[in-house]
Amino acid sequence: MPLPKAELHLHIEGTLEPELAFELAARNGVELPYADEDELRKAYDFEDLQSFLNLYYELMAVLRTEQDFEDLANAYLARAAAQGVRHAEIFFDPQAHLARGVGMGTVVEGLWRALGHSEANHSVSTRLILCFLRDESAESALATLEAAKPYLDRITGIGLDSAEVGHPPVKFREVYEAAAALGLRRVAHAGEEGPPEYITEALDVLGVERVDHGLRCMEDPALVARLVRDRIPLTLCPLSNVRLRTVGTLADHPLPAMLDAGLLCTVNSDDPAYFGGYAGDNFDAVHTTLELSQDRLRELARNSFLASFLEDDENRRARYLSEVEAYEF
Repeated sequence: MPLPKAELHLHIEGTLEPELAFELAARNGVELPYADEDELRKAYDFEDLQSFLNLYYELMAVLRTEQDFEDLANAYLARAAAQGVRHAEIFFDPQAHLARGVGMGTVVEGLWRALGHSEANHSVSTRLILCFLRDESAESALATLEAAKPYLDRITGIGLDSAEVGHPPVKFREVYEAAAALGLRRVAHAGEEGPPEYITEALDVLGVERVDHGLRCMEDPALVARLVRDRIPLTLCPLSNVRLRTVGTLADHPLPAMLDAGLLCTVNSDDPAYFGGYAGDNFDAVHTTLELSQDRLRELARNSFLASFLEDDENRRARYLSEVEAYEF
């Protein structure tokens, strides 16, 4: 039985395995520019974030119906549960679907057909986080939030993802203020490829409660001290960082130094179909390559539940934390 953990940085579109991509393509009459699953997997050799995003958006073409989104989410939840995930806070990218003529309702209702039964079917509790694409306009983000209003009973928070460099957090001040007024939780990708200043801006301008990635905070000691003092969680994605060449090799990853500095780090899978591993695979990789002790692994698991948006269900959080403490390696 794997170590119990929460997954807090997971793009549901990034869980589209080649086999399911071809299955949905056939169902929906979509022709993929790859001969088979093996040829598609070979395309998963990325030079940087943008080269990944190009394929990521291309493959979304197979997602058309509520059934497609339900099948996508159920496939993820089954894999995640097998790797010890007990709670998942799942990102989705509505703008990428709206641009293809797939409505907000199709996406949210489809995902919810899986998420709404996740505890019964997979023993995984869930939250749903709507992400804005930072390389789209601020106006588009506001329109997307407006389109999501009928579904806010299903949506816990908002996030910010896609190409980071050149798209600072301040660009999205207005939509984050609007989301805060609606009572939505706020996270944002910052400090993956962008500079440490983006992390500071996400905190000060967007009011984020959690920083997705945040890797480059280590370049700014004052920022590290602030993150430690304020207990701002960082949702790190080690295998993703290697695949997108944010770090040279996993052995170069700053996770041990970040933990030693007192940062509230969590380990997550990001886009596991593309980056070579789900949550448990990431835990196994950092344990083996970075030689993290069992106490460190337990700390990472504990952090994941402490950093999760379970304020509406503290009994559940306490139960998950007790599972972590009782776990025997």
